[in-house]
Formats: sequence, structure tokens, C-alpha cells
Amino acid sequence: MSTILKNVRDIFYVCIGTIQAFNLLSKERPDVIFLKGGFVGLPVGLAAAMHKIPFVTHDSDALPGLTNRLVGRWARLHATGLPTEFYSYAKEKSRYVGVLVGEDFVPVTSQLQQQYRAALQLPSEGRLLLVTGGSLGARRLNDEIKEIVPGLLEKYPDLFVVHQVGKGNIALYKDAVLPPRLVSLEFMEGMYRYTGAADVVITRAGANTLAELGVQGKACVVVPNPLLTGGHQLENAEYLLQHNAVLAVDEESFEKGSNDLKKAVEKLLDYPEIRANLGKALQTITKANAAQELASLLLQIGKPDVRA
Repeated sequence: MSTILKNVRDIFYVCIGTIQAFNLLSKERPDVIFLKGGFVGLPVGLAAAMHKIPFVTHDSDALPGLTNRLVGRWARLHATGLPTEFYSYAKEKSRYVGVLVGEDFVPVTSQLQQQYRAALQLPSEGRLLLVTGGSLGARRLNDEIKEIVPGLLEKYPDLFVVHQVGKGNIALYKDAVLPPRLVSLEFMEGMYRYTGAADVVITRAGANTLAELGVQGKACVVVPNPLLTGGHQLENAEYLLQHNAVLAVDEESFEKGSNDLKKAVEKLLDYPEIRANLGKALQTITKANAAQELASLLLQIGKPDVRA
């Protein structure tokens, strides 16, 4: 019964939202609309179709989101984060533009890496491992990192670890006796500095984070979350593996005691040439000018006489 009530409530919200969006678009009459996906985009897409206002969708992950799939039939164009063959959209209406990243994410040279470390008051020498599971952290990933960090710090005396544990998880290491070469943070303000300062990054397989790391050219160990909608992180990781751009570890291996994550990290810490090759490969398949390409498309569709 609760599922039925939830579905009825969602339909009600979509109907109300569509009426509100219809009225807003009647007043504003935009030349073009950009839909990034998400529940709030559904009413806008439906209202745009009623008004015959052109709109462009964008999907960051390898699998399109539900909203974009629902309104996609009326879209003028589908901009995609990965090559168009990953998507079921009509190929003549699809354009591969890449994933949008903030302007702070730029290719990281050795000199810039040192500048980031100095700004964060991190050691200029030695190797830096960064772990991030997103703003809320990732419980299974956090627990596995807590298990392997002591051994890594013991094996590599020059290793420094920054672990972004997520909101409410700062007590993760409260009972551990570890050297001061481990820093745990709930959040990373100015994340581009932390990722830029790192030699190796352990991360989930969200498209936005991977694009940011790709622009910077970072060596990554990805641990895709298998439970997220449609398994899109698994698809993201598979694409990168096909291009030899990351090392990937199955989260299920944590329960088997196989030490796959520790082995992957040690491989990258031990062999700088592998780190360099992975970083270069990830950077090569990452479009650094996605925002410019998308803006150009929007301008062309909204005002065909304008060329960006």
C-alpha cells in the first residue's frame, strides 16, 4: 500500500509541477531549455513539449536517467557524457560532448601539484593517497580503507593518506593507533586541490568525479557502487577499463578477504610508470571542453543565427 501511495503522490507532484512549468514557460518563452535530468526536470520537459520549445538533455553517466528517458522523445538533441553508442537515443539526435566539470579542474603538472600541496599544508615529498566516497562517504569503502591503511602506512614510510570519510563519519578512526600521516576529513573544501595534490585516488565511479580526475590526469582505483540505479557506475567503470584508463575493484571482494583493493593501490604506489600511463589514458578519453561544446549547441538551437 505504501508503494501505491508513493506512486500516486509522485504523479500528483508531476501534474502540479507541469502546470506550474507550463505557466512559467508561457510567461518567459525561452528560446531553448537545458535539462540535466533529475525529478524536477520532468515537469519542465513536459511543459516544453506542450509549448513546442526546443530543449536539450544531458546525461553524465553511461546509462541515461529516468527523466531524460521519459521526455527524450520530444528533445531536440541529446548531449551525452560518454560516446553515443552507450545510449538508446536516436543517433541523429545525439551529440557526444562529455561531462561538465568546474573551471578549477585543469591538467595538473608536477609544479601545480606542489602548489596544491603547499596550499593544503601537505608534505611536498613522498606519495599521497586520496580516498573519497562522495559527500556522504561510502560505508563499505570506508570500512575497507580502515582495514588496509595501517598496512600501507607501515609498508611505505613516505606515504601520506587523506581520507574523506563523509558527513557524520569523522569518528571512523577513533579507536585506531596510527601515525600522523593519516588525515580524515568529513568534507574537502576546494576538492580540486586535494585531487590535484594526490598521486593515487581511490574513488567511486560517478561520472562527474571521474571527469574531474580525467581532466587533471590522475591515476585512479575505482570501486563502483553496484546498488545505484541501473548499475550506471558499473557501466562507467567498464568503459574506462576498456580504455585501460583505471584500475577497478569489485566491492564484493571486500567480503571475501581477497585484499584486491590493497593490491591495486600497492601496484600504483610501486610503479610510477603505471600511474603515469593510467593518468594519461584517463585524460585522453576525457573531454576537457564539454561546457563550451554544450553552450555552442544550445546557442545554435536557441538562436540558429548565432555561432559560439
